[in-house]
Amino acid sequence: MGLSISTVFSLLIAFGMFLGAIIWETDNYWIFISGSGFVIVVGGTMAAAFVSYEPRYVLLSLRLIGRILVTPKVGRDILKAEVGRMIRWAYVVQKGGPPALEKEATKAVKGDKFMQFGVEMVVSGYSGAEVRDIMTNLIETTFGRNTVQVHILRFMASTSPAFGMIGTLIGLVIMLDKMGADPTALGPGLAIALITTLYGVLFARLVYIPAANKIMQREQIVRFRNYLVAEGLILMADRKSPRYIQDKMNSYLDPAIHFSIDKARKR
Repeated sequence: MGLSISTVFSLLIAFGMFLGAIIWETDNYWIFISGSGFVIVVGGTMAAAFVSYEPRYVLLSLRLIGRILVTPKVGRDILKAEVGRMIRWAYVVQKGGPPALEKEATKAVKGDKFMQFGVEMVVSGYSGAEVRDIMTNLIETTFGRNTVQVHILRFMASTSPAFGMIGTLIGLVIMLDKMGADPTALGPGLAIALITTLYGVLFARLVYIPAANKIMQREQIVRFRNYLVAEGLILMADRKSPRYIQDKMNSYLDPAIHFSIDKARKR
């Protein structure tokens, strides 16, 4: 598992354009750096998140922001490979019955608790309808748990600009308080006040929302993969033929990555 080149490149482009615009228009780069503005926006957003959600889930959400830089586990080629694996297992079940699957799948399911759970049900002699009911419940509850972090990140994205505005209002109050003593301080004071709004929008639009969307997309792909695998196990439990399993599972996939028993035999 390596870096997601597209994600890293996109982030560099996004922040690069922002920094490039600053460098293009002014020599005074330091006016865009405000420790107090950063504390108000980021600290306020974190505080609101910890008040609204359990700390464990907030920390997990923050950790997942960094994981979007890593390539996902499930891709198009893996989906095709899963179809091939189900078909190989279907031949094993066809010859030796569901109990024969246990020996064949022992190494393959190592580290994959979802697959292991499904194989155990097939080996135990559950009917296809029973496997479908249990696996569907497992898939949906897992998806629900894993997308809690998405809701937290979207909450943070909606909260961040609000704290940016709060910081701006604080800056304006301080600026107006000093207006009678030194009117020349209005310009720099207003610039500093607006920095917090800038920070709030930047964190929302370049960090929290993109991270939430990418995590949601990856979880949807994992859910799709799990439904695909579950369908294969359900059909095996019903003792369907390998070719029927192939056609049924291929119906979930893009025709460009359909698995073919005939092509696999020719290799």
